[in-house]
Amino acid sequence: MQIDIATDRSMIAAARKARPARRPWLALLSTVMTLAGGKAELVRHSERAWASALFSGTRHAIVLAFTGEEAIASADTLIARLPDHEFAIPGQLVAEVLIARIDQTTLPQPRMELELELLLLEDC
Repeated sequence: MQIDIATDRSMIAAARKARPARRPWLALLSTVMTLAGGKAELVRHSERAWASALFSGTRHAIVLAFTGEEAIASADTLIARLPDHEFAIPGQLVAEVLIARIDQTTLPQPRMELELELLLLEDC
């Protein structure tokens, strides 16, 4: 059996081009968790495709839980910083950031749960 290196390279290049692009959810979650100061617990993340006549992208819902006074202080900081934060997600623009829900309880221990909604558009 003979191996043609040029053919192998072209087949590998074609396979890489055919592979779907990585979705941005991991970079998005990583950024949000960093903004939360390492004090948040990821409860849920969901992603769904989104498109308009001119744009396409994904809509993300992220639910975070903060337990304890120190964690709730981090949640307050996240709430304040999130709307103006400049996300650096390759190939994506964060077009919309919404704090959809805030639930807070004090007993048996202080706990806050945040639901965030973010719209990411593909940067052409």
